[in-house]
Amino acid sequence: MRRRGLILLAVLALLAWTGFDLFGPRRADIRVFDPAEVARLDTAMWRSYYERRPVALFFQLAELMREQFHFPLLRSYVAAGRAARAAFVFKDGHDRAEYRRALPDLFAYYRAIRRISATPFDVASAARLELEWWIIHRQRGAHRSGDLERALAGAAAVLYRKPAVQMMEYARERTAAMIIRDTRAASGGVRETDWAAIEERLRRSWQALEDAVRPVR
Repeated sequence: MRRRGLILLAVLALLAWTGFDLFGPRRADIRVFDPAEVARLDTAMWRSYYERRPVALFFQLAELMREQFHFPLLRSYVAAGRAARAAFVFKDGHDRAEYRRALPDLFAYYRAIRRISATPFDVASAARLELEWWIIHRQRGAHRSGDLERALAGAAAVLYRKPAVQMMEYARERTAAMIIRDTRAASGGVRETDWAAIEERLRRSWQALEDAVRPVR
């Protein structure tokens, strides 16, 4: 009986922890993050996406949720699942109508971030602008020079509640990283030295973002 009671207490404790982790009140400042660590994860996620490794992307996204957005453990996996599914729905799309099928998961992903963030932002706008820069990147040949940078800056501006002009350095460095990846992929394949260059560009990008949104102490 004593053993059965201990097991019951352990189960109840686990259920209580799970419920609090998933649904308990939580507030965090999403402007506080380590640019170098986020760039490392970002690079790893790019590789997983382009190499079509959804499971790896899922776990990397969950780690990013904890590192960048300060999610609790279980909640990080829920958000990562929606983000990973959105990415691969988009990857398999062929036109704007098919790309838009990623929106429900993007809405859910940004809604989860909004529940964590101490600073409010417009969830619907964040999701739509995220998808928009994905589309511009995919269809970059049909867009003018600078469109991708402006789309990236606009998406970050909504999430962090800052003017888009303050996000342009972040956007330029991120675009430069994409150009390295795309150019090398089109000319035979992305080498390890290329991934190192991509990570460095992403580190500069995230550092520029951190400089732009860092809370005043």
